[in-house]
Amino acid sequence: MAIICVDAGTTVIKAVGYDATGAETAVARRATTVSRPAPGHAEQDMHAVWDAVADAVREVAATVETVDFVAVTAQGDGCWLVDRDGEPTGPAVLWNDGRAAAVIDAWTRSGTAAAAFAVNGSSAASGLPHAVLTWLREHRPDRLERAAALLTCGGWLFSRMTGEIVADESDASAPFMDLRTRAYSPELLTLFGLEWAERLLPPIRSGHVAALTSDALGLPLGTPVVMAPYDIVTTALGAGAVLPGQACGILGTTLCTEVLVESPPDAEPTGITIAVPGGYLRAFPTFAGTEVVQWACRLLGLRDPAELGELALLGEPGAGGLAFLPYLSPAGERAPFSDPLARGGLLGLSFEHGREQVARAVLEGLTMVIRDCLAATGAAPTELRVCGGGSASAAWLRLIADVTGLPVRRPADDEVGARGAYLVGLAATGGAASVAEAAARHVRLRAAVEPDPGLRDRYDRLFADFLTLRTAEARSWPLLAGMRSRA
Repeated sequence: MAIICVDAGTTVIKAVGYDATGAETAVARRATTVSRPAPGHAEQDMHAVWDAVADAVREVAATVETVDFVAVTAQGDGCWLVDRDGEPTGPAVLWNDGRAAAVIDAWTRSGTAAAAFAVNGSSAASGLPHAVLTWLREHRPDRLERAAALLTCGGWLFSRMTGEIVADESDASAPFMDLRTRAYSPELLTLFGLEWAERLLPPIRSGHVAALTSDALGLPLGTPVVMAPYDIVTTALGAGAVLPGQACGILGTTLCTEVLVESPPDAEPTGITIAVPGGYLRAFPTFAGTEVVQWACRLLGLRDPAELGELALLGEPGAGGLAFLPYLSPAGERAPFSDPLARGGLLGLSFEHGREQVARAVLEGLTMVIRDCLAATGAAPTELRVCGGGSASAAWLRLIADVTGLPVRRPADDEVGARGAYLVGLAATGGAASVAEAAARHVRLRAAVEPDPGLRDRYDRLFADFLTLRTAEARSWPLLAGMRSRA
């Protein structure tokens, strides 16, 4: 008896095997490639992603005798178009693609984005389907003419496994869902001028189960396949954030700070809101996360993020008056504010600063974004559960605790998104009464990293300074965009 869960991230595909007790027994990983064929573009070969998933599952399947079910979670957003035969009409346009920045800027300036937020609870971003579809209609109408369905990565993988074209409720949430009816909104389609795209929207499902029809996984045909929510949802669940008020931070390609709430937001247009069973997930996924850490390692000539953390600890809180705005994505930023023109900056440099101050400023800047996103949720969590590749850094966890003032806890599982898919799969197939009940049985946490109360006032002041500096720098972003266009 075994369960296999797939977590298809942006750069790494993982298949995880679990035994009858819920313990991890095997993990297979496959790297995937993000191509950037033009400035601001971020794409993936859809067949290459599927092949990586199938290969990883086959590796895990070879270690077990009987598989009860397969559960699938994957990166969200983006635009994964397929034709009537279920085949791609071209490469997938990813969640961090910036080609539609001008579309988002126009919707923001016209008030369209704010009007949509009142219905949908999600701010506009260039990697969301409405923006990508609008761009494709102008620049690649041939792809739309051949398209029969708009999928996300999870929907694409589920379609290859089962032959069904559906969307999980989480994937369907942004940008076309009315949160209160949990159905596609004709009002939103009209607002964005996308009435023509309604034919591309697949049926919405929650906890959907279908039979395996593909022999590519090395599993018996008919094996149940569970379509789990997309990765930022399953990661929160896998970290044990399953009740209203519980918070989770993903330290990955995106820094995604999220909290479960009981009702749709009545707030400023920022972040995204995802429908989940029994409530909503308010999530603030940034465009730049651990890629910033990797960039800093290259800049400073460091071997790995661990060395960056060690170097950062040599600097004092506040990095000697050096501040870092970590908005390095070519797509700008989408959380906790939305601005496709946003750019990063290292502010206050002088001859007095060295490598340790730069390292400290980089990690503090990223951590200020986490605190900023936590504040934007409007919630008051008592702890923050963190996961993702960045959570392996003891130095960063210490900074997160000190900057947010919250105890920080890591799940015992390394593959937290897969664990969340496992919990959803148990509930969907009758192995647990609910996801919360499954989490109570199967989620374990490591000891908390406690904040230093002596640093609270200092980081309160530094956070206020960070916000002031960002507001001041934002005035230069349109000028910088004009300079880039002339380069």
